[in-house]
Amino acid sequence: MGIQGKHIAVEPADLRPWLKAAVLAGGGEIVPLSEAEALVWTDGFDVPSLRRCLAEGQGIRWVQLPWAGVEPFAQAGILDPAYVWTCGKGVYAQAVAEHALALTLAGLRDLKQRALAQTWQPGSGTSLWGSRVVIFGAGGIAQALIQLLQPFRCSIDVVRRRADPLPGASRVVTLAERQAVLAGADVVILALALTPETEGIIARPELEQMGSGCWLVNVARGKHIVTADLVSALQEGIIRGAALDVTDPEPLPEGHPLWRLPNCLITPHTALTDAMIVPALSERVRENVRRFRLGEPLLGVVDPVLGY
Repeated sequence: MGIQGKHIAVEPADLRPWLKAAVLAGGGEIVPLSEAEALVWTDGFDVPSLRRCLAEGQGIRWVQLPWAGVEPFAQAGILDPAYVWTCGKGVYAQAVAEHALALTLAGLRDLKQRALAQTWQPGSGTSLWGSRVVIFGAGGIAQALIQLLQPFRCSIDVVRRRADPLPGASRVVTLAERQAVLAGADVVILALALTPETEGIIARPELEQMGSGCWLVNVARGKHIVTADLVSALQEGIIRGAALDVTDPEPLPEGHPLWRLPNCLITPHTALTDAMIVPALSERVRENVRRFRLGEPLLGVVDPVLGY
């Protein structure tokens, strides 16, 4: 069942002002917090300010958050079931899946070493064609990634909270059963939500199970991986390499060992850029405002209990 209204506050008002145009395009009216029935929140991390805005906006029933990951809000306990919460789930799936595929191919083809080389060297690298890929997560990014992998004829295992079938996956196992699918994997890709259950889900035992031929790709959150364990695994050749768009800590400090490792490729959380975010988030906000106005079910609803 949907909720209905059209009076919407956009806060902080000076951050991402283009979201106001999206609200208007959806048929909403931008009003002060005191008159608002809904709040489009433009800051992905400022929990105290969001709490103050909700206290001021007594009539707010729906809150739109900007990103797919809502862990700062979940950890702060602000996801009150009294509100309908929506986020950017699915909005950025195609772009992030594309980046995961790029990192996978770059890793398998040893492109970091090739890019840094200043002399002609012996060839190296392996093909993705027919590889066995393990994906952690079953949301929009994972589903988009499965589609992108189809032309490569990969065998795809999925690790998710429940072992429900997923189109395109050869096998689906639970988080507790993850060790069973890691052995013999050519690529392991992390594309899952960060929750207390998934923090540190890749540590020394999982890395050892992957083995020396496996590339680890992370486009989810840095805290999924125990960084010290990853550093030692890369240094000792326990896994073949890692391609990371996210790290723990983040930003990764200058001089950190991961920067210097020849088998570690890092992109600075750029699976999404403003050029990708602006049109995608604008369309999600426009559509959700339209649905809110007409009382239709909203997109990207967050489960306050699960935290994603």
